Amino acid sequence: MTDPGADPSRIRNFCIIAHIDHGKSTLADRLIQKGRLVEDRNFQDQILDNMDIERERGITIKSQAVTIPYTALDGKDYSLNLVDTPGHVDFSYEVSRAISSCEGALLLVDAAQGVQAQTLSNLYLAMEHNLEIIPVINKIDMPAADIPGTRAQIEKDLGLDPEEALLVSARRGTGVDGVLEAIVQRIPSPAGSPAAPLRALIFDCHYDPYRGVIVHLRLFDGVIRGGMRVRFMSNGAEYEVESAGVFKLALVETGELSAGSVGYIIAGIKTVSDVRVGDTVTGADKPCAAALPGFREVKPVVFSSIYPVDSNDYEEFKTSLEKLKLNDASLVYEKDSSAALGFGFRCGFLGLLHLEVIQERLEREFGQSVIFTAPSVKYKVRLRGEGGEVMVDNPTDYPGEGRVEGAEEPYIRAQVITPAAYLGNIISLCVEKRGVQTGMTYLDEKRVELTYDMPLSEVLFDFYDRLKSISRGYASFDYEITGYQPTELVKLDILLNGKQVDALSQLVFRDRAYDRARLVCERLRDEIPRQQFKIPIQGALGSQIIARETVNPLRKDVLAKCYGGDITRKRKLLEKQKEGKKRMRMVGDVELPQSAFLAVLKTKDE
Repeated sequence: MTDPGADPSRIRNFCIIAHIDHGKSTLADRLIQKGRLVEDRNFQDQILDNMDIERERGITIKSQAVTIPYTALDGKDYSLNLVDTPGHVDFSYEVSRAISSCEGALLLVDAAQGVQAQTLSNLYLAMEHNLEIIPVINKIDMPAADIPGTRAQIEKDLGLDPEEALLVSARRGTGVDGVLEAIVQRIPSPAGSPAAPLRALIFDCHYDPYRGVIVHLRLFDGVIRGGMRVRFMSNGAEYEVESAGVFKLALVETGELSAGSVGYIIAGIKTVSDVRVGDTVTGADKPCAAALPGFREVKPVVFSSIYPVDSNDYEEFKTSLEKLKLNDASLVYEKDSSAALGFGFRCGFLGLLHLEVIQERLEREFGQSVIFTAPSVKYKVRLRGEGGEVMVDNPTDYPGEGRVEGAEEPYIRAQVITPAAYLGNIISLCVEKRGVQTGMTYLDEKRVELTYDMPLSEVLFDFYDRLKSISRGYASFDYEITGYQPTELVKLDILLNGKQVDALSQLVFRDRAYDRARLVCERLRDEIPRQQFKIPIQGALGSQIIARETVNPLRKDVLAKCYGGDITRKRKLLEKQKEGKKRMRMVGDVELPQSAFLAVLKTKDE
């Protein structure tokens, strides 16, 4: 088979976009098997998902790329470059960079579930980049599959031609040959000239402990080859390319890549944070005139502090976090300390799923036992007088009440698609979360699309779980951050035995402070082991106590030896015991178990 990679007319660059769990990874598996990139005895499901957590949850976290060789019905050999994308909203910037590396997209719709929230948002993203879109109806072998209904949704909701939709069962491999042929026939070949100055888009990277950072590129113009000096346009860093090649599950060195190709370069780069997704790579000697559009710094939106359970493990924990950062450039952290938990790190995440993934990777890949504090968002706080404005994501940095003039919090535009039967309960949930309805559209007689503006902080704790339980898993949710709006912000402190536990402090909306304080106090009461003395657990706004629970003391029965006799004798013994308990409480220190911190983070319904 001749190498079609050098001829742009024989290259097709495409991605697969879909809502979570519509069969994207399974279809990628079938395409890879058709290209004979892996022997059947070595094949495993979700072959592009490298992490255990991706396999278990059935989601894609890190985007991958693979070049699939294909001989079309016209007898010509083609290189089909699949740029696999994450499906979750937390990784939408990675999705947008992967989409901008392609000329076409397979839009996957589940025949049983139909068009859902992220199907729409990913379609709009693909349309913004002028991609050729091929609708594919998957899971046609399912008993609940409704092919005519799904075709109608594709026409009404997506505005695509339903007759052009391909019918496949990725699980059984039905219709996959038709998908490969449609990619060749319907997706245009890449434009661009190998003779022009080098212009390439970084859409991902990963870290190899032996070779350093491996940069994933899509070349729009020019040629890149070993020994050439290249420049990253966002920071001006220059490197010498050691090797270049394509992805065929393993890295296959080809010596050079030319316009239209998708591949990798290795250039002795030591840390992933030096390489920025969305950046433009050009030649150091003959640079291009302008960078490719769309690059932006990835900014974290959810913040939490992480501490090792045993403070003696701090150095080992620090090393683990540094290694994890090598593989995940979007993880941001800085040193932090707490009177209750010792030394740790304040970390920024792209969203709640990203936070959960980091937690599981620390525990599994590095064997770390860690405690996460309650997640928070970044608030804008205006100070009185000439104090100006500060950004606060950590409750310990919140200025005193007397210094604060006002605050603003980040808002999102939430899009929920739900069966009409669950509409009332979902509207109640959104209103409870301070949502303001901006749109309600009946997509057909059974499904409704709701649009709400709501604070990001309200989505952090239990919104997604409750949405899924209310709708029995049928409602889908997608969001985008829209900006900041004024809010009434207060700092909720938790006092244990009269002492403030800084790791449990939270920034909350004023009207929610009482409910939140009561919930935290109840959870701690159930988790803190009883001591020899009474332990008060209090929620406070400044000096005002707004909630209280008590852990009762363990008591010795001092009246056991008093059978009959005078009541004053019994009272004397009880008063003596009471005095001892009081003295003990003055000097007693309460150790908070890890389960207490985890209990505070759980949702109401658990």
